[in-house]
Formats: sequence, structure tokens, C-alpha cells
Amino acid sequence: MSDSADKKNTVLTLIKNNIRSYTMFLVLVAIMAVFAFLTGGTNLNSRNFTNIFIQYSYVLILAVGMVQVMIIGCVDLSVGSVCAFVGAISAMVYNTGVGMVPTLLVALLIGLLIGAFQGFWVAYLKIPAFIVTLAGMLLFRGLTYIITNINPIGLKDDGYKQMASGMMDFPALESGGVHYTALIIGAALFIIYAAAECISRQKRIRNKFEIVPLPLFIGKLVILGALIIGLSQRFATYRGLPNVVIVLGITVLVFNFIMKSTVLGRYIYAVGGNARSAKLSGINSELVSFLVFCIMGLLTGLAAVVSTGYMNSALPQAGNLFEMDAIAACYIGGVSASGGIGTVFGVIIGGLVMSAINNGMSLMNLGQHYQYVVKAAVVLLAVFYDVYTRRKSGLS
Repeated sequence: MSDSADKKNTVLTLIKNNIRSYTMFLVLVAIMAVFAFLTGGTNLNSRNFTNIFIQYSYVLILAVGMVQVMIIGCVDLSVGSVCAFVGAISAMVYNTGVGMVPTLLVALLIGLLIGAFQGFWVAYLKIPAFIVTLAGMLLFRGLTYIITNINPIGLKDDGYKQMASGMMDFPALESGGVHYTALIIGAALFIIYAAAECISRQKRIRNKFEIVPLPLFIGKLVILGALIIGLSQRFATYRGLPNVVIVLGITVLVFNFIMKSTVLGRYIYAVGGNARSAKLSGINSELVSFLVFCIMGLLTGLAAVVSTGYMNSALPQAGNLFEMDAIAACYIGGVSASGGIGTVFGVIIGGLVMSAINNGMSLMNLGQHYQYVVKAAVVLLAVFYDVYTRRKSGLS
């Protein structure tokens, strides 16, 4: 009887701790269903699913970095301006004829250096992240205007945009209008994720940590597998798997693993939960904060290449409100306004919620001003929900 009660309490605790993620997933499903009704199912067709991921992938990449910044109780307001700055430099580098791989490496390096620069001010000089990144937002926007002379930088050929809007497809694997490459890669990504989750579960068992009951663990894998295969089927019946989805998938898997199964991930949550206690327990909180901003810079460089490729040119005004979209995705996806709480998969759901709203309203030919109003309402409600649930549970 006692064992049964313990298991029940464990399940209830699990649901309680993850209710925000479950709620946002149900909200995403509801939003898709509502817009399916309002648009006659247009938002559910294969072409639209592909367009959503191509158009909003940079927000999801930025959100993966932003969630780590917000978990430690900070925020990065500079990512939009940094995207424009790195995008402009990467376009110039690409136009010299060096190729896409060196261009990508240069963009990642510049993003990493910018993240290290800002992280040094925040972590070691103790300047609030809000101030540092606000200065960065102005600085890199100004530098973008200077190096572009406020003129767009065109790309010399279509090679650059392949990362953002190109497709991973092999003609030999296409039959009857179905691109089986997408299904194969989707299945492979799911197998990698499932293997990583099983390894993580075994490690927690060996260390005698609390684990999810096996039926719930299997159920989560089955649901996620169905979602991945469902998305792969949508891609397969249009033009194949977008390259940017592979980039996004690898990014999510890598940083989900880092946050859940590495020492750095545990340190990030510890610093976000209580920086002073983390410091007293022997964690170098300054180094952790510095590394988080380095990661944010690295992912901003990646997002810059994706967004520039999508636009097929480097625009001086590029990146406008990127930081707001990334922050909104984090709040909607379950990141606590007070830090210490959040997951990579949660913010991906949050980003998809925002993307589904934007896409649905665009299909209904509603202006961008309406989208701003809806975004504001959704973010405000998400933060209210976080504050309300924390206050109700006695956490604040």
C-alpha cells in the first residue's frame, strides 16, 4: 500500500512539475485546430508546415540559447542587432568566394566572441545583463549601419540560402511524390533522442535519483515519436526535409542533452535557482554565467546565417524584434520569470505557439499590428500563469 501511495505521489509530482509544458502543448494543438477551422485546413497542409519551420527557425534557434540565459536570471536584448551584424559580415565573407562552410565558421566565431565580450561584463564585472545587452543592442545595430552603409548586401549566388531554404533530398529515395529522405532522417533523429533519454534514465537510476515511472517514460517517447514521424510525413509529401530543420533538430538534441545530462547543465540550473548557494557549494557561478553568454553568442551567429539565408540578402534593419520573439517563446514555453526553471523542449513548444499564431493570422490576411496585440496578450498571460502557479504553490 505504501509503495502504491509513493508511486501515485511520484506521478502527481511529475505532472505538477511539468504542467506548464503539458499545458502549452495542449494550447499549441488547440491553436492549430482553431486556425484549421478558420482557414479551411490550409494551415495543416504540407506546404504550410514546411513554410512555418523555414520562416521561424531562427526564432527557435535563438530561443534555445535564450532559455539558458533566462534560467540563470538574465536576459539578452542584443540578439536581434547581433544577428544583423553577423549576417552582414557573413554575407561579405561569402561574396569573396570562400564558400559556405568557412562563412558559417566565421559567423559562429564572431557570435561566440560577441557572447564572450558581453558575458565578461555580466559575469566578472557584475554589470546587470539588462544594461550590458541593451548597450550591445545599440552598439551592434550602429556597427551594422556603418559596415553596410545602410544598404542591403546582396549574395553572389544561391549557395548561401541553401542552409535556410534548401532541402535534404535524394532522388533515389523519392517515389510517387513522397520524399522518403525526410521519413528516414526523422526516424533517425527520434532513435538518437530515445537512446539519449534511455542513457540518461539509466544514469539517474545508478545515482539513485528520482526517475519518471516506466509507463510514463515510454508514453512520452511514443507521443514524441508520433509527433516527429507526423512532421516528417508532412515534409515528405511536399519538397522533402528542409536543411534548416536538420540544423534545428541537432541544436535541440545537443542542448537538451547538455541541460539534462551534463555537469554544466546542472550548474546552470543551480546558479539560476540560487547563485549565492551555488557559489557556497563550490560552483564557479561567474564561469557558468560567462559560458552561458558564450553559448548564446554562438547560437546567435547560427541564427544570423539562417535568417540572412532566408532573406537571401543581409539587410541593415534585419533582426528587428528577434529578441522579443525569443524571449516570448521562453516565457510561453515554461521559463520562470524569476529564473531557475525551464527546458529546451519547452521553449521549442513556446516558439511553435508563437509561430502558429503568426502563421494563422497571416493566412487570414490579418495585419502585423494585430499580431503584435496577440503576442502581447499571450506573453502577459504566460507570465501571469507562471507567477500565479508559483504563488499558489508557495514558491514565491
